[in-house]
Amino acid sequence: MEIIIKPEDIEEKFIRSRGKGGQNVNKVASCVQMKHIPTGTTVRCEVYRTQSKNRELAVKLLIEKIEKKEQLRLKKEKSDSEKIRRQTRRKPKAVREQILKVKKINSEKKELRKKITQHS
Repeated sequence: MEIIIKPEDIEEKFIRSRGKGGQNVNKVASCVQMKHIPTGTTVRCEVYRTQSKNRELAVKLLIEKIEKKEQLRLKKEKSDSEKIRRQTRRKPKAVREQILKVKKINSEKKELRKKITQHS
């Protein structure tokens, strides 16, 4: 599956990282946050101390995340169509007869449960 991401569909933010790093963390915005606008998928990357490496990794993570979402969507779509196909196909005669037999037995049970009232 090939997914094409246009540069104009990506919104980037550069923010300060958190965690270890001392003065570097406080003054350099090395954390990269990317958002793919059409899908609303967001990725935040602050693994490396340099912005460029974090940016490269964020792009890779964003692509992986979008591909995973697309695969899940296709899988769900396929399973939904399979479910509809199974529901709408005609059942064999023996199965239909069995269903009717079970329904009849259950209705007879219900009839026996009814309280019998006598009018004198």
